[in-house]
Amino acid sequence: MKRFIGIDYGKKRTGIAISDPLGIFASPIETVPTAKIMEYLKKCTETYEVERFVVGYPMNLNNKPSECAQYVSVFLKQLDKKFKNTPYTLEDERFTSVLAMKSMIAGGMKKSDRREKRAVDKISAALILQTYMDRKK
Repeated sequence: MKRFIGIDYGKKRTGIAISDPLGIFASPIETVPTAKIMEYLKKCTETYEVERFVVGYPMNLNNKPSECAQYVSVFLKQLDKKFKNTPYTLEDERFTSVLAMKSMIAGGMKKSDRREKRAVDKISAALILQTYMDRKK
């Protein structure tokens, strides 16, 4: 069955999440250096039948793209060029880092482990993907 890939794109690191085959649950899988994101996504599409990429899009509270949106736009052009047959959807990523931190606390993660930005990035990707799947239902 096909899966969705959630992406929390950043200038240095990019969080990746994947859906279960039924498209019900999102699970964080990895945080990769942004310079290697295309290689990683290629491996994902070779391992899984990917139906769609769900990319977090940074917005301000006034519903306008934030300053970081320009980097995501460049990434989207690369994604579209490399994976022509796999569509993508943009998902508002406001507050995902805050929600990721709260979920780590609720899950009992130690404070020292919560300082690891890589964990926040991949959990944020899972939250972005879960929001998309919940809305899609």
